[in-house]
Amino acid sequence: MKTTALLCLIANSASAFVPASVGKVSTSLNVSPNLEGMVGTSVETGGKIFDPLNLSDYIPADRARAAELANGRSAMLATVGYVFPKWFGHFEGDVSADDPIAAIGQADPQWWAQFIIFCGTIEAYKYRMELQGKSSTGGGEPAIDWMKMYPKDEAGRREMELKELKNGRLAMLGIAGFVSAHFIPGAVPIGPGF
Repeated sequence: MKTTALLCLIANSASAFVPASVGKVSTSLNVSPNLEGMVGTSVETGGKIFDPLNLSDYIPADRARAAELANGRSAMLATVGYVFPKWFGHFEGDVSADDPIAAIGQADPQWWAQFIIFCGTIEAYKYRMELQGKSSTGGGEPAIDWMKMYPKDEAGRREMELKELKNGRLAMLGIAGFVSAHFIPGAVPIGPGF
């Protein structure tokens, strides 16, 4: 009995060193024609459109891109707002916490009302500019470019748009990590103080 078990064990372990035959794996994504030519494909996605759930079949590509840009811009501001009090301190006033999550509750309701009105004003301005043919999502004259930093040539514009998308995607992951580490201590390997 022991001999049989030992022979089976040796035979099975020897088969571990035999190369496995790997068949050719092919995948085909149903890529919406609206996604072709959009900025956002780069080295990270292998130069291809990343839509494994075929969401482009249900959501117009321009609306999905507008939502991605809006969330990315908000995440970039949120990441700066999360890091700033921990490294540089906070401004004088009613908010005394270095913890950004705790500071949300300490802010005066009047401040929140002003913040919401400010955000609404910016969104209304962007909407009005889009009705005039300008764009807040790239691919045309920008709706807001007070510093005149948006390139005039098409190659420079595509490069700028790709940089904004990449930074926005990174910021979305970053703020999600910060918030996760706040509510689930030790869950995210972030440096001390975060």
